[in-house]
Amino acid sequence: MTREILIAPSILAADFARLGEEIAAIDAAGADWIHCDVMDGHFVPNISFGADIIKAIRPVTKKIFDVHLMIAPVDSYLEAFAKAGADVITVHAEAGPHLDRSLQAIRALGKKAGVSLCPATPESAIEYVLDRLDLILVMTVNPGFGGQSFLESQLEKIARIRAIIGERPIRLEVDGGVTRDNAAAIAAAGADTLVAGSAVFRGNSSSAYAANIATIRFAAEAGRVPKPPDGSTRPMRAGERVLVR
Repeated sequence: MTREILIAPSILAADFARLGEEIAAIDAAGADWIHCDVMDGHFVPNISFGADIIKAIRPVTKKIFDVHLMIAPVDSYLEAFAKAGADVITVHAEAGPHLDRSLQAIRALGKKAGVSLCPATPESAIEYVLDRLDLILVMTVNPGFGGQSFLESQLEKIARIRAIIGERPIRLEVDGGVTRDNAAAIAAAGADTLVAGSAVFRGNSSSAYAANIATIRFAAEAGRVPKPPDGSTRPMRAGERVLVR
């Protein structure tokens, strides 16, 4: 099942002193979703923001709030984020002992359910919860900080997960070091939803953000049809030229 490419700017890279304005700017610039990275300083080595911030910015845009919970334990916080305005709630496979229960709880709250995998976590961790999922998020950096470099080792994982998804209506999202230079390789591997932080929030204006989003989208869409330069079926490497025949 081929799905349109979605670009989900991560507000972790926004100017927090002007957060409402920044969200309005990326909305106007063509963002498809708004990606909200929630960090607890326990599961990951950083603290970002909580449900109250999401509630405060919810009226700024009607775009989908894609809320990525990098917190553990997570179950006791799901209702708060659902009530705050999250549309998609993603939890980590590594963050709790009962992933199936967490996903059931998200759907019971009327929200779409996602699961995220850290770079060292194999795709087998989600094998038995596929039918609970609306989204799979592959972390292509170790979670906790923005601005890290993309881990090319994850391209093969993305491709394997795309094969596992098959015809299921599950979005395959990638978060971590996404830029215009690797978007083609990411999409060629099978991702259809790209989270980008610093690569979007450059230029400090809605017009600059629009150009950044458009450039990433164009690269990703171009990456869907190419074959690697050597003609193999392996995933493209970040930075490889797209060959369109």
